[in-house]
Amino acid sequence: MKATDATTEAQGTGWRNGDLSMRPGVLIRRLHQIHTGLFLEMCGHENITPVMYSVLSCLAQNGPLDQTSMAKAVAIDRTNTTDILGRLRKRGLITSRFLATDRRVRITTLTAEGSAVLERVDPLAEVAHSRTLDGLSETERATFIALMAQLTAAHKVA
Repeated sequence: MKATDATTEAQGTGWRNGDLSMRPGVLIRRLHQIHTGLFLEMCGHENITPVMYSVLSCLAQNGPLDQTSMAKAVAIDRTNTTDILGRLRKRGLITSRFLATDRRVRITTLTAEGSAVLERVDPLAEVAHSRTLDGLSETERATFIALMAQLTAAHKVA
């Protein structure tokens, strides 16, 4: 949709005068804040953020990965990936090495300490994820997750 088409469409809906708290962006941002707060409440003692947990989980599931594949799997941009991997590396939770055949490609591996942190955090993160969806039945949870997956797939950037 072109910007001018979107502007014309939005002008006819009274969007500006609608309830701010019911806008998708506000609700998504608020839910993200809620989840982050719950995650930090449960896992903060490990000094790990939700995205750091996702990176460690991704490495545990997939084994060693290059930075581009990691960023794509965890849905973070390249700059943030570099920062997060640097922080995890400093803590000894991951190691990185350049490919001998291509010095531009860095392969990241989960360390024993990274696996240990993941083992300690996993059950707590599961509680945080579940508490994020408090108020929804099991069926509603599954539907909500399916709808979020559908929306993110519809807006995938190549």
